[in-house]
Parts: sequence; structure tokens; C-alpha cells
Amino acid sequence: METEMMRPLLLLPEMLLAGGALAALIGGSFVPRHRQWIIRIFTAIVLLATIVAAAIQLRSPATSAFDDSFTVDTATGIARILAASGTLLILAIAADEISASPRESETYALLLFSTAGTVLLAGANDLLALAVGFLLASIPLYALIGLAHTRAGAEAAMKTYLIGALFGILLLLGVTILSGLTGTTGYAELADRLADAPQAAVTVAAVAVIAGLMFKAGGVPAHFWVPDAAQATTATAATFLTTVPKIGALLAVYRLATVLPPTSWPLLVAALAVASMTLGNLAAYWQSDPRRLLGWSTVSQVGFLLVPIVAAGRSDLALPSLLVYLTGYTATNIAAFAVSAALPEHRDLAAYRGLAAQRPWLAAALLVALLGLVGTPPTAVFVGKLTTATAAWDGGYAWLAVVVFGNSVLSLFYYLRWITPTYRHAGDKPVAESRLSGRRWSSRLAVSAAVLSLVAGVAAGPLWHVVSR
Repeated sequence: METEMMRPLLLLPEMLLAGGALAALIGGSFVPRHRQWIIRIFTAIVLLATIVAAAIQLRSPATSAFDDSFTVDTATGIARILAASGTLLILAIAADEISASPRESETYALLLFSTAGTVLLAGANDLLALAVGFLLASIPLYALIGLAHTRAGAEAAMKTYLIGALFGILLLLGVTILSGLTGTTGYAELADRLADAPQAAVTVAAVAVIAGLMFKAGGVPAHFWVPDAAQATTATAATFLTTVPKIGALLAVYRLATVLPPTSWPLLVAALAVASMTLGNLAAYWQSDPRRLLGWSTVSQVGFLLVPIVAAGRSDLALPSLLVYLTGYTATNIAAFAVSAALPEHRDLAAYRGLAAQRPWLAAALLVALLGLVGTPPTAVFVGKLTTATAAWDGGYAWLAVVVFGNSVLSLFYYLRWITPTYRHAGDKPVAESRLSGRRWSSRLAVSAAVLSLVAGVAAGPLWHVVSR
């Protein structure tokens, strides 16, 4: 009976990620620096095995493991595939950036550990599992950001750590209040018992837990670290921290929202969505560093991704639209960061002037990625924004759908500040060829991820069918 309740094999993808991280960390100590590519290949194999295992389980009916503390359903399966696929794509940037470096194997281990925490967050059906997933996803990020070995990188790592500690305490405070009010940590029991709990205490707990998860998502009010980290750390870490952790954090918010009383959270999440969208867009407009611009852009994207969560329980489109948006965002955001990684010396938007004439494919990938983040058809993010706005409208939040479209138009202006110089003539003084040579794997990744964004948008029908199961 106990074995049937535990069912550990249902967590095979998570075990592969955690076991692979330990193997990469230990194995890297015995592999010479010039042969660290072996650990990179091993990491890629682990991620591919995770994707396969998750895809196989995705075909099975929804179930749970470890006495209902972890849910294995369509949302968990999509999160596993997206997180592992995103990390696999990011390995291409790592191949260019940290190849044969002293901390190469440690970087791969940290990526796997954080990915494991992300998928634990996505499937958590218990407050204690939620806390474990939060810590496992967060702690490796501090080290990843600090691997830049610069003063700015150290400052960003410290800022991330301090903000993470503060909002981690808030999350644990909320967990403590909820478990104290109900005498349980399981979501199923919480849903039954919170209705009779004091409303003020439940609201305080909901604010604390959701605010803690906003640190992992990179949204308001825990967003301050995101632009600094995106600008100061390595391209590998910047791409990862602005993409993969959001998958688990936002699904964790969705699952928690479905068990909280409807009077304690919808307006809170709606306010966070509007604040993240608007603040991220306004702050991004004034940035000249492309990675810092993308850092603020990811803050605004969290706002869009929170919109379908507001409609959770009131619209059948809420969860499918969230999963479709996460799919499109993962590919599109990685494509945008890969362009900046391919041209590491281009740390100002003006430096991209004339890029289209000398690197047309890379410029095209940048165009697709940035217009994709705006929500331009036929990219996948367009489908995501359209369906999330529809979910909000269907759930009785028509004003929120209007805010989505208004902020989408607003975001176009700062993306154009990057696109415009890219397609302008370089003038009489062309950019040095050495500065345009780029990094091979990052360039290929940028083009591939941009193509994936287009393919996911064009194939939105089959994708919607999968996520709506």
C-alpha cells in the first residue's frame, strides 16, 4: 500500500535531473579542463532523457505521487519538457562561452539542479513540496550569477541573494500560516478547510506565498534583481534565469490559486500582472544595453503570463493559454538572448547598426524574436497573448484583456529601438569584422530558436490540443 501511494517512478524526470546534476558535479572533478566537453555531452543526454521520459508520461492519465504531494498531469508534463528543452538549448550558449573554463562542469550541474527545482515547483501539490522546489530552483541561481567573476556580477549575485532570502522568508511565512490555519499542507485538504478559516489571515498568507513565487518568476514586487543579473552575469546564466525558472513559478502560482478561496487572490494577481506589464515596459524603453532591456522585458512578460491565472476557475481557457504562452515565450526569449550572446561585444543598441547587411540570418532571428515578444503573428507568443486575453475576457476580466493589448502596443516602441539600428546602413565606417564574427553555436541557436517560435505559432492548433487534454 505504501509503495502504491509513493510511486517514485512517476518522478523519473526529476530524478534524472537531480541525479545528473550530482554526477556532473562529481564527475567534473575527475575530467581534465580541456575535456570538460564530456560533461556537456553528458548533461545534454540527461536533458534528452528527461524530455523523453516526460513525453511518455504525458500520454498517461493524470495521477499523483508521494501521497498526493506531487501531481503528474498535462501541466507538469509540459513544464518538464519546456524546462528541459530550454536548458538544452542554453547549452549551445555555454559551449561558446564557458568551454574549457575552470567552472564549466559546475555550471552544468547548477543548471540541472535549478531545472530540477523548476519542475518540482510546477508539479507541487503540497506546501512543503512547494518550499523544497523553491529552494532547489533558487539557490543554484545565486552561484550561476556569481560565475561572471566581475564586480558587477558579484553585485548582481548579492542583490539576487538578498532579495531571494527576503521573499523566500515571505513564502515560508505564508506556508506556515496556511498550514497552521488548516492543520495540513496538502492542497486537496487546504481547498476544503480554508473556506472556514479567518479571511484576513488567509489573505495575508496568500500575499506572502504569491509574493515569494514572484521572485522565481521575476515579476513585481520581487523583480529588482532581474535587469541587474541579466546585464552583469554571463549570457548562459542570463538566458537561463530569465526563461526556465518562470515555467515552474507561474504554474505553482496557478495550482495554489485553484485551492485558495476566490476572495483572497484574484485582485492581487491582477494587480501584480498590471504592475509587471506596465513597469517592465516603461523601464525597458530607457535602456541602452540589450541584455538589460531584455531583463526588463522579461519582467513585463511575467505580467502577461499572470493574466490567465487571474481567470483560473472561471474560464476553461486559463491553463491551456498559460501553457501555450510559456511554450512560445521559452523559444522566443532564448532566441533574443542568443543573439546578444553571439555578439558579446555589442553592449549598446547602437552597436547593432548595419548588422542586417553583414549578418542577415542573425538579424532576421533578432527581428523574429523581438516582434515575437511583442506578440506579432504568426509567432507563438501572439497565440499566447491572444488566448490569455480571451481567457481574461471569458473569466469576467474584460478590463484586463484591454490592458494586455495596450501594453503589447507599448512594448513595440522599445523593441523598435533595437530593431531600427539593426536594419540601418552602417555608414562610411563599417563595424570591424572581428566584432561581427560572433559565436558559432550561439548564432545557430538564435536562428533555431526563432524558427521554433514561428513553428509553434503556425502549429498552434495541435499544440493547443495537447495542452487542453
